[in-house]
Amino acid sequence: MTMITRVLAGGLVAGFLDISYAIIVYGFKGVPPVRIFQSVAGGLYGRATYDGGIRTALQGGLLHFAMALVMAAVFVAAYDRLSFLQKKTPLWGMAYGLGLFLVMYLVVMPLSAIGMIRIPHGGYFLGALFAHCCLVGLPIALAARGRRPIAAL
Repeated sequence: MTMITRVLAGGLVAGFLDISYAIIVYGFKGVPPVRIFQSVAGGLYGRATYDGGIRTALQGGLLHFAMALVMAAVFVAAYDRLSFLQKKTPLWGMAYGLGLFLVMYLVVMPLSAIGMIRIPHGGYFLGALFAHCCLVGLPIALAARGRRPIAAL
């Protein structure tokens, strides 16, 4: 697989799994999918994102997948240059997911227009950690290895 193919595979699969997880978990709390996508766009618009209707929901979806592709591109580039990542790739992928979790909650979200500065607690903490490690980092790492992210498990 080419580098671009691996980035696309990892980013799109990770983005799909991550947003699906959010839709399912928050769906049980009565949050509609449109609001979840709007929440992603909230990083750009702040609370006004919820007044933007389908427009900000679509922007949130594009932003979500753009971030997933950037995350995949960073890991694939590192994978090709750092031989230790090529050993125990699933473990390094989950470690990468942990790093992404920390960066998202400690850097990206606090600096965004939403200004969220708290890490989820209780079950939501474990769920968010699981999602970043297993549904984002792991498929990105498996795609970097050049195999289908799901089939390579």
